[in-house]
Amino acid sequence: MLFSRFPRVRLTELPTPLQHLPRYGNLSGHPELYIKRDDFLALGMGGNKLRHLEFWLGAAYQQGADVIVACGRPESNQCRLTAAAAAKLGLDCILVHNTEPPTMLQGNILLSHIFGARSIYIGETDEDDRHQQALALVEELKREGRKPYLIGDVALGTLGYVNAALELHQQALAQDIDLQHVVIVGAMGGTASGFLFGTALLGHPFHVHVISVEYPQAQLWSILEENFANVGRLLEQEPAAKLADVATVYEDYLGPGYAQPTPQSIQTVYDLARTEGILLENVYTSKTVWGLRDLIARGIIPDTEPVCVFHTGGGPALFAQAELFQPR
Repeated sequence: MLFSRFPRVRLTELPTPLQHLPRYGNLSGHPELYIKRDDFLALGMGGNKLRHLEFWLGAAYQQGADVIVACGRPESNQCRLTAAAAAKLGLDCILVHNTEPPTMLQGNILLSHIFGARSIYIGETDEDDRHQQALALVEELKREGRKPYLIGDVALGTLGYVNAALELHQQALAQDIDLQHVVIVGAMGGTASGFLFGTALLGHPFHVHVISVEYPQAQLWSILEENFANVGRLLEQEPAAKLADVATVYEDYLGPGYAQPTPQSIQTVYDLARTEGILLENVYTSKTVWGLRDLIARGIIPDTEPVCVFHTGGGPALFAQAELFQPR
């Protein structure tokens, strides 16, 4: 009933698996370490944005859209999954990239092309300018008689991860896991803030550790506060706990900056692959899992308290990061 007012397009099967990681847990010194496999979301090689897209494309359908517009850099998981979802639903898709055209398509941008999306490259510019150019494109499409829908209503997209918090809580209960901690990526904030709001609605059953991969701690916290408040207004819900009760944000694992690997994040890709056969990539997930391991080593997450890390997907990006993993 929580989401009954919001149109939703089902793009994948839920819930995603909640799996024990015994060998990586042994390596990390934590016997009750679990992973939530949102990389298993079935469409377009999976990833967290599919939960957002179910609500975004529900709104697009309600408005009669015939073309979907999304923004991101060529390595964007959101662009890839928007292209896949648009293909599944029979909608045109246009992607606006704030880079120069690549010399060769690989990773996410290759898949976006295969899914049939049209890419527009606007050169190196910031996100605000990219958004303005996307809005101008939307107006141009309207003048042509099209019905565009621009992906990016953050509060609406967060509903996917409000639901994910409820889903994980139910899975932990069903598997008799006394889950105490969850580790999740913090990028532009939609995934983390939705999950935090869902956790607050539940009354704080576990503490959420947000690993920043894009912004300094204070800036990410400000983004989360704004998103948290906006989703509360959208849902017309006052959660049982406050943001400060349920979340801690860390900038310790950011390294040189967004999409810039660290020695630890590179090693984490090898470690999880060679203990559990699970692949990460070096923009979002490797830094998140490295953060998990370090929080255990520092005693912030005690080894007696069960912990789950979210795998938010992004695997195709790994194939555009091949230079990081050449044998030496």
